Amino acid sequence: MTAITVENFQQVVVEQSKQKLVLVSFWAEQVPESVVLRDKLAAKLSGLEEYMALVTLDCQSQAQIAQQFGIQGLPTVILLKDAQPLDGFSGPQDDANVAAFLDKHLPQPQDILLGQARIALAENQLIEAQNAIVQAYQLDDKRADIKLVFSDVLLQLGKTSDAKTLLATITMVDQDSDYHALMAKLELAEAAENSPEIQALEAQLKAAPADININQQLAAQYSQVNRHEEALKILFRLVQACDEATKDKSKELFIDVLKSLPEGDPLAAKFRRKLYTLMY
Repeated sequence: MTAITVENFQQVVVEQSKQKLVLVSFWAEQVPESVVLRDKLAAKLSGLEEYMALVTLDCQSQAQIAQQFGIQGLPTVILLKDAQPLDGFSGPQDDANVAAFLDKHLPQPQDILLGQARIALAENQLIEAQNAIVQAYQLDDKRADIKLVFSDVLLQLGKTSDAKTLLATITMVDQDSDYHALMAKLELAEAAENSPEIQALEAQLKAAPADININQQLAAQYSQVNRHEEALKILFRLVQACDEATKDKSKELFIDVLKSLPEGDPLAAKFRRKLYTLMY
C-alpha cells in the first residue's frame, strides 16, 4: 500500500484510478479502529493489486488532503474510479462487512483464474493454463467463457474427445465467434486423428498384431496427432514384450513421445513411472 502525500497525489490517486480501482483508507494513529481497518484491508488485498490498489491517508499529517475529501470521521474508506468516488463506508467494520464490500468490486476467484489461463495459453504454457482453467471450471461449470477456454486448452493438449464433450454443452445463445473457431479446430483435430494413414496402419495392425514395425509406425502417427496416450501404451507394451535386440527403437520412440509432452503433464509422469518400474 502507498501513503498519499501532496507530492504523489496526482500519480497514486488521480492517474492510477484511471487504470484500476483505487481504495483510499483514511486513518490516524489516535483512532486505533482506523489503523486496524487499514491493516485489514492491506491483508485482504494482498495479491490483488492488479485489480484494486490500496492507498492510505494519514489524516493527522495530511489534514489538508483529508479536508478536500470531506472526511468527517474515522475510519473512512472511499473507492475511486477515474478520480471520482464510486463507493465507500465509514465507521468500524467487522470482517464480514469488509469482505462483502470488497466482493462487490473485485473479480470473483473464477474470473482471476480465467484470466490466468488465458495468459498462460497465449504464452503456450499449456499445463499452467490447464491448472488454472480446471480450477475456474470447478468453481463455475456453467459459464460459457470458462468452457470455451477450457475447450481450447483441451484441444491443444490433444484431448479432442474431452473438448468435443465440453463444447457440446454450450447453448446456442453462447455460440459466438470463439465457439465457431473452436469447432473448426475440433473438426481439423478429428480429421487428423483419423487420417487415411492412421486408418491403414490400424487395419494392418489388426491383421498382424505382433508386427513390431507396424506397431511402431502407428505409435509414431498417433503421437504426431496428439494421441499421446495411445502411442505410449503401444510403445510401452513393445518395451515390455520385445527382446533386447529389438526393443531399443521402441524405447527410443517411447522417450521421444514423453519429451514431446508439455512440462508437468501428468501423462508424462505416469508413463515415466511405468518405465522406471520396468527398468528397475
